Formats: sequence, C-alpha cells, structure tokens
Amino acid sequence: MPFNGEKQCVGEDQPSDSDSSRFSESMASLSDYECSRQSFTSDSSSKSSSPASTSPPRVVTFDEVMATARNLSNLTLAHEIAVNENFQLKQEALPENSLAGRVKHIVHQAFWDVLDSELNADPPEFEHAIKLFEEIRECLTPGGLQQAEHSAVDIQGLANYVISTMGKLCAPVRDNDIRELKATGNIVEVLRQIFHVLDLMQMDMANFTIMSLRPHLQRQLVEYERTKFQEILEETPSALDQTTEWIKESVNEELFSLSESALTPGAENTSKPSLSPTLVLNNSYLKLLQWDYQKKELPETLMTDGARLQELTEKLNQLKIIACLSLITNNMVGAITGGLPELASRLKRISAVLLEGMNKETFNLKEVLNSIGVQTCVEVNKTLMERGLPTLNAEIQANLIGQFSSIEEEDNPIWSLIDKRIKLYMRSLLCLPSPQKCMPPMPGGLAVIQQELEALGSQYANIVNLNKQVYGPFYANILRKLLFNEEAMGKVDASPPTN
Repeated sequence: MPFNGEKQCVGEDQPSDSDSSRFSESMASLSDYECSRQSFTSDSSSKSSSPASTSPPRVVTFDEVMATARNLSNLTLAHEIAVNENFQLKQEALPENSLAGRVKHIVHQAFWDVLDSELNADPPEFEHAIKLFEEIRECLTPGGLQQAEHSAVDIQGLANYVISTMGKLCAPVRDNDIRELKATGNIVEVLRQIFHVLDLMQMDMANFTIMSLRPHLQRQLVEYERTKFQEILEETPSALDQTTEWIKESVNEELFSLSESALTPGAENTSKPSLSPTLVLNNSYLKLLQWDYQKKELPETLMTDGARLQELTEKLNQLKIIACLSLITNNMVGAITGGLPELASRLKRISAVLLEGMNKETFNLKEVLNSIGVQTCVEVNKTLMERGLPTLNAEIQANLIGQFSSIEEEDNPIWSLIDKRIKLYMRSLLCLPSPQKCMPPMPGGLAVIQQELEALGSQYANIVNLNKQVYGPFYANILRKLLFNEEAMGKVDASPPTN
C-alpha cells in the first residue's frame, strides 16, 4: 500500500504477507502530509488505472473478453479458496420436480433397464457392461475384453475387483458407501452405485487438493491477485470505473466537509485544506457497511468479497437494531430492571430470533419491532412478578412498544446515535495495525452487542486489510489523479510545504 511510512513507491515491489504487520503499523502512524507525499511522488505499477483518460475507446475483441473472463474466474476462485476455510466443491443436485431433474431420471433409468435386460438375456450380452468397465479401465484385469468375446467374462468378479480397489483409494468418509456396495446383490444396481461413489470420490479428491493448495495460495495471494487483476485491466481498461466512482464519492464528501469547516465562524483559514488519501480510502470502505447490495454495483476490486461483505452488513444491521432496543429498554425501565443480567440476555435472544431474515424483501420490520415490544413487556412483567414487584403500567408499555416500532423511521434519533457509534468503532478498527491483537474501546451503548460486534469487526478489518494489500497500487493511482484534479481547481493542496 502506498500510504505508509516505508520507503516504498507504488512502482516498486510490494510487501509480502510476512511484512503485513510492519505495513499496518507504519500506515497507522502516518501524518496526512506523509501520506500525501508518499502517494503522489511515485510512479504507478497499474498503468491502465487512470480514472480519466483522453484516449479514444478501443474495440475489445471476443478473445480479449474471454481472456478477461478466464482471469476473473481464476482470480475469484483463488481468492475464495485462500480466504474461505470452509470452501468446498459440491455436487449440484437437480430439483426432483424440475423438468431437467425428471428428464435426467428417465434417461438414466432407461439406460440401466436396458443393461439389466441385456445381462439377463440368454445368452447374456456384455457389450454395454464392458463399455462401463472401460470407463474405469484402470480397474480392469488384463484380458477382460478377450473374455467378453468368448462370453466368458466374469462381470461380478470385475465388479468385486473394482469395489475392492475403490475401498483402498477412497477417503474414510466413503467406507460406509463401500460396505453398501459389497452388500448389494443385483449386478446392475452395483454398477449404478459404483459410478455414484466414483463421482463422490472424485469430489473428495478435488476438495483434498484444494485443502492442500490453500496454504500455498495464502502465501502467494497478494501477488497473484494483483497480477491477475492487472491482466484484466490490460484487456479491459474500464475495469476500474466503478472503483473510481466509489473513491470519488468519498473524495467529494471529504472536500465538502472541509469546506464547511472552513466556513465555520472563528475557524482559521490561513491555508488550503489538505486531504488525506488514507482517510478517503477508509471512508470508502466504511460505505460498504451501508451498501445496497441488491441495487448497487460493488467496486470491481471488491467483487471477490461481495458475498462476505453483504453477509457482514446484514448481520450489522441486526446488531444495530438489537442495540437500539436495549438502549430504549434501559432508558425507560432500567431503574426497575437494573441488576438483572439474565433478563437482558433473554431479551437479546428474543430480539435476535425475531429479527432473523430481516434483510429479505418480504420482512415486515415494523410489525416485528411491535412484536418484540410486546414480548419485552411480557418478559419484564414476568420478571417483576417473580420478585414481588409491581408490573409496568399500560402507559409505560404502550410507550415502550411505540418507541420500538419507531426505530425504522427515517432520522430516528436512537438509530442515528447507535449508527454513529458503530461507525466510530469500525473507523477505529481500520486505523489499528492488528485488530486481532488489540481491539479499540467499545463506545457507550454498545455493550449488549460487544462480543458480536468485535467478531464482526475483526472479519471486516481482515477483508479490508487484505484488499488494501492487493489493490493498493490501483487505489493510489486513482487517488493521485482525483486529488491532482482537485488541486488544479484550487480545492486541495497535496504538495509538500516549501522550506
């Protein structure tokens, strides 16, 4: 990443994974001026990543499109294998009631029915059976085809040999399948199941290969992804358009904020405002936590993490609401229920369960919030009755339910407060050299979701930090062009001060 304190320019070799800790520490300790100087005095290794180009559009050939697609596919697959410990290949099963599923079943059943009739004929016909064994010919004994010509082939013996060999090669998870094969008496059913188990074994081998490759991919991921994306960029110069707009939006917001500060009465206007590239980029990353993933395209440099970011955003929205509900409850009945941690935990669990699936279009948030309010009143009253205390009166209950239901309203003050504090926490995470070792302090009002927020924040910071390492040179070139343009218009001064 070019926004650090090391003597490294964008065009030079990038730090390896082992250098990531030093990279993060130096980046966190930078002043805005140092960030700007490092970012804007070096050449870019991403020669095609300019946000604005005066060159005429060039015609992209079909071969170039296909090459880009292959590079994107390889980049996405490598990224998924490296960062997702649970990534596995799985067989895609067609829905039973689908047309494709029915056709497949009919065709397969017809094939096995024909094979059954041939083997039960007098004399038996082995042509199709031998073709099946040719597909697994590594398991055939020499002379098998010659025996077939003399109607002397031992189909059951060949099947037993194949099953025995499969038992020696398969993973332990397939032992039960092998035992079932050995216990099957019908030769046609045996052949059918052999091919089914062989498909499973091939998938097992592919997943074992993926697991073996993962440590090597993780060590080489930064260099590999950056190289692949550069190849995509050379084939498709517009491959950074969305990324440029994403960063440009943050640049404009920061410039607007600085201009407002300069107009504040009593503010010193002795020099032009200076914009920090690191601040701009971090603000861009924070936008991803409020992204509309259904309607808005992600920046190209973040598409490999799109599903993970969307999942984190959905979880974060749920946590925000839980924190809002807890804050309202504490403000209204905290004096009554204070010192009852079991009640707080129970209310949190109820809220989490009822808010499951809240990001679906069919989810009625207002209705669910009303239900949570009613259930909260029931649980609070139950607890108070168990302790011989007076229950909540009707007015307090109605007020509590009403405040719960109003959380979804635009500009709700409780929601705005919690949202602001969560943004502050996430921003602090991005400034830390190693979030896993040292988490920032939790802002007030978020204690109820602290454990979940720390885990989510750690995942988010990991995604962001890896993305910075991979695409840092491309971001640097975009920021250089954007901020130079702003400087030319007199809005930003990114040049170093004169002595």
